Amino acid sequence: MSEGLRSGILSVEKGPGVTSFQVVAHLRRVLRAPRIGHGGTLDPDATGVLPILIGEATKLTPYLTELEKEYLATVRLGVTTATLDMTGAVLATRPVPDIDAHTVEAALAAFVGVINQVPPMYSAVRRHGRRLYELAREGVEVERAPRAVTVYAIVLEGLALPELRLRVRCGKGTYIRALADDLGAALGCGGALASLVRTRVGSYTLEDAVRWIDLREARHGSALWQRLQRGDSALAAFPGAWLDTSAAGKFAHGQAVAVPGIADGQVRVYAPGDAFLGVGLARSGWVNPERLIHADPARPRVLPA
Repeated sequence: MSEGLRSGILSVEKGPGVTSFQVVAHLRRVLRAPRIGHGGTLDPDATGVLPILIGEATKLTPYLTELEKEYLATVRLGVTTATLDMTGAVLATRPVPDIDAHTVEAALAAFVGVINQVPPMYSAVRRHGRRLYELAREGVEVERAPRAVTVYAIVLEGLALPELRLRVRCGKGTYIRALADDLGAALGCGGALASLVRTRVGSYTLEDAVRWIDLREARHGSALWQRLQRGDSALAAFPGAWLDTSAAGKFAHGQAVAVPGIADGQVRVYAPGDAFLGVGLARSGWVNPERLIHADPARPRVLPA
């Protein structure tokens, strides 16, 4: 991607000990981009994929946060903490029973599907205008209503007591710390999250992300701009609608356009030459603008090798 493109998504690896906001602030200085945000917070001690939205692509944040996520989590059994991970004050310790993989997998089955989770007190959820973690640091605990989240799959990848390693595929709003705590309770000995790596967000994988060491040491943006992907890379699951010049002009000005034969639902919309115009909502053969993007430049059609 050329440096001339100033709108898109940069998939980066967040390192340990920094907040997602600090990564954004660093990139704002390096890239000198006035509009920049991230597509889903990671806890400071967690690492892994953090998609960064730049320029016009920041308008796509709601769609990116909806993408499926995958994590590799290590759970420490026999301990419960205030933060539900190993950074918090230890509340209790218990002996870890001599459990096998079959027992763990049976317990994990209860956490797959649409489940209810209580947000941790140490989280960014707001209550009466304040973040829960702010209240928690003051020693205040408030009642939190359970929230429905979706866990698509949990695979037990390793068992070496008192620790076990899980690969989790889930939807937005899922707290892996809460999952570790709930699993520990189900096994009767307590549990806390020992480490967490986000390996994928939608189609953005850890293998393809800008490495943390390269991101941390970057002092100018040339190399990073080359790694920028177009905003529509976050919408790969949406079907595409390609408009002619007349229809593209109407769509860009907020008008519905006819697209015969298109299925109902959200679609990626393009002008001639593959210029990305934004997201539309298709219904009964018409596409209404849902989120307009100032057209990204056309890209060459490159077929997979």
